[in-house]
Amino acid sequence: MRLKICAWIAAAMVMLPFVAVHAQQFPVKPVRFIIPFPPGGPTDILGRLTAERLTRAWNVQVVADNRPGGGGNIGTELCAKSPADGYTICMISIAQSISPSIYTKLGFDPVRDFSHVTLLATLPSLLVVHPSLPVKSVKELIAYARTRPGVLNYASGGSGTSSHLLMEMFNLRGGISMVQVPYKGTGPALIDQVSGLIEVAFSTAVAALPYVQSGRLRVLAVSTRERLPTLPEVPTIAESALSGFDGGSWQGVVMPAGAPRDIVDAVNGALVRTLNAPGAKAKILAMGGIVARDTPGQFAAFMKSETEKWAQVVKAAHVKIE
Repeated sequence: MRLKICAWIAAAMVMLPFVAVHAQQFPVKPVRFIIPFPPGGPTDILGRLTAERLTRAWNVQVVADNRPGGGGNIGTELCAKSPADGYTICMISIAQSISPSIYTKLGFDPVRDFSHVTLLATLPSLLVVHPSLPVKSVKELIAYARTRPGVLNYASGGSGTSSHLLMEMFNLRGGISMVQVPYKGTGPALIDQVSGLIEVAFSTAVAALPYVQSGRLRVLAVSTRERLPTLPEVPTIAESALSGFDGGSWQGVVMPAGAPRDIVDAVNGALVRTLNAPGAKAKILAMGGIVARDTPGQFAAFMKSETEKWAQVVKAAHVKIE
């Protein structure tokens, strides 16, 4: 028995240098970076910026691999089922925290099936109204809508999207009933809102800001708990009327569940360092985002809380995917 114990100790002592070297040497070959959305959107733009910065930091090619489809679920499932060796990483977004509540058949669990690396950035939405609507604050909008249940229309990017659920959360918290008009993207929705066909919407800051600056839309508030640095004078919804209100898009990075912890920590450190550099922060701010710096544990807890939050909204608002 003593011989066996000594053998185990000897084996462990041999492995210790290997474990230390393992993280120090990572990566020693190209890394696949799955982006589960098509080129051109915020997840792709941030993902390619991240891949570029990691390539520079590691002096090893980080290959951006767009795998769109199913609202981001196809590429995310591919990531979940990839080898957990640290050489497959994946962008993940708010959409994947919503998916378990609206899809009956989903090939991954956003909490269980990933090693969570870090939250990269939050992308606050702006609550915007057409200038013809006689409201100039969140309180005035809620009061106006309460006297006109089912009259005001709001635009969304489609049933089950973050813009849809964000407004349904606003409906629930405000005790109002505005009606969803789904669109196939932010662009068409903004065109109809600017023309006056749609009264209210949550739109990403980068998309809505030109219309706000030209006076064709009026911004009432920011959707997240913190104000947007590029619009410091615009209050949050929580400040304005609904205490604790917090919602908006976000992007993060994950690996398949079971990825070596030392590699997860190494990737987290590289991302925090590179994306908090002035050049990267400026680019993300220009696209309406705020750089985050989570630990793996913090991001895992955030994913769990987001999944639970949107499940409650889906249930309370009776959201169904046609």
